[in-house]
Amino acid sequence: MKLTYYGHGCVLLETMGKKLLLDPFISPNPLTAGKADAEKIEADYILISHGHEDHVADVESIGQRTGAKIISSYEIVMYYGAKGLEGHPMNLGGKFSFDFGTLKYVNAVHSSVLPDGTYGANPGGFVIWNEEGCIYLAGDTALTMDMKLIPMTCPKLTAAVFPIGDNFTMGYEDAVLAADFVECQQIIGTHYDTFGYIKIDHEQAKKSFSDAGKELILLPIGDSINL
Repeated sequence: MKLTYYGHGCVLLETMGKKLLLDPFISPNPLTAGKADAEKIEADYILISHGHEDHVADVESIGQRTGAKIISSYEIVMYYGAKGLEGHPMNLGGKFSFDFGTLKYVNAVHSSVLPDGTYGANPGGFVIWNEEGCIYLAGDTALTMDMKLIPMTCPKLTAAVFPIGDNFTMGYEDAVLAADFVECQQIIGTHYDTFGYIKIDHEQAKKSFSDAGKELILLPIGDSINL
């Protein structure tokens, strides 16, 4: 598995020869200038954790250009289906076998509405596993006891992608607890620094994880890591 960070909550997971793009908010993000270009990103699938604009801004343009299939809640898939994008609808707690592996759609504690005010259904996260590994893409979420179900119902995690910016999601202190809940040592941080509300102290965030015997990876925008 290879993971590339495109700023805010957006990552690209490459696994089993497929490209899975999570929550594309690239072209409106000032931090991505010169580091990521939404018009050049390829995707076979677009995973949408919830409907907020800072997670779906580039869904339509990338989906139309690449023909990527949307994976999200029933309501969000139907919303983009009306715009001509193909999708696979899911609901919380369900799993399905795709050509890239098994995907389970898991609970997140947040809110969700699409940019035009359309109901965005309940927010969610994704656990994806195959012979290359198992990764948890948490989306936007607070710390929740539901995370303890993940190691009970999914293979052992190779890595997890957590929001750590606080204010709108859990902060890095809660993310340390979340790592305990999901029994994962390697965490990739997202959803930080984009806006004033979510700027963090990078060194303190990393220290919080290292003090707990875990690793927090903060990738520069456009950089990748092999998991």
